[in-house]
Amino acid sequence: MRISVVIPAYNAAPFLEKALESVQAQTHPVAEILVVDDGSTDATADIARSFPQVRYLRQQNQGPSAARNRGIQEARGDWIAFLDADDRWTPEKTSEQLAALRRYPQLALIASDMAETDSDGNVRIASMLAHHGLRDDFVHFDGAPVPDALSRLVRKNFIPTGTVLVRREVLQQTGTFDPDLRYGEDLELWARIAARHPVTCLPRVHMLRCRHGRNATDNTDAMLEDLIRVMDSIRRHCAAELKRQGTDPDELVAQALWTLGYWHFSHDHPETARPLFLRSLQEKFAVRTLAHWLASRLPARWIPTARQLWQHLHGT
Repeated sequence: MRISVVIPAYNAAPFLEKALESVQAQTHPVAEILVVDDGSTDATADIARSFPQVRYLRQQNQGPSAARNRGIQEARGDWIAFLDADDRWTPEKTSEQLAALRRYPQLALIASDMAETDSDGNVRIASMLAHHGLRDDFVHFDGAPVPDALSRLVRKNFIPTGTVLVRREVLQQTGTFDPDLRYGEDLELWARIAARHPVTCLPRVHMLRCRHGRNATDNTDAMLEDLIRVMDSIRRHCAAELKRQGTDPDELVAQALWTLGYWHFSHDHPETARPLFLRSLQEKFAVRTLAHWLASRLPARWIPTARQLWQHLHGT
């Protein structure tokens, strides 16, 4: 199994060396490492070129999805792995994933648990699966294909991009990352794959994600706007499989619309929230959404009281 590692990099000089060292430290060596420089203006190119195994590719700044897609297009391996330039793998990542693939050769994609650190290396979250209350389920699966994986994914994305190992031919069949999405593009792709192929996630930490000032920006509204687009795309591509697994595709879109609407409502923007609540009701009726739509039509001076009453009644 030949593994190509795709690393998108934009002004990644402070982190890239450690990321590349973690790939080279794998107990099962990878076939190639592709660093796709997304228009950096720092020393990213010099660092990438200092590693003989690296294939360095440069493009104009287009975002991480376009950079990953370029790497996929150029990759020569039959399996593709991804790693962000500011994250690191644990040494046994590829060997343990390949061992699971030998046990379950029907898998199209395998991911792993991850931990999160701060910029000084201090562990903030020891297990993302445990943090989201999912670890026991995945310990039980132990690398086997996850049942109803698509429905699980749309409830909580259990596939960290930097841990993924996916068959190249599956990406060729299913398509790659949507470059128009800035947030949630990974979930959208994993959902398309999970709708058609067996996937899994190992309950072992194989990646350390570094949270630092450059990637911790609060863009909640933009993220929630893209979430609506993500759920709409998943509905278009995966509706039949979602229904088979007992998940209502319309409810996914309605929930995403409500979430963005409530974010604006809670930040004192009822005029922005109102049409989002209405769109959510048009997708799928819910008493909660109707209550918020009605509240958004109240005189401005009454809205804080209505919001506090709702939060009190629902313990939020």
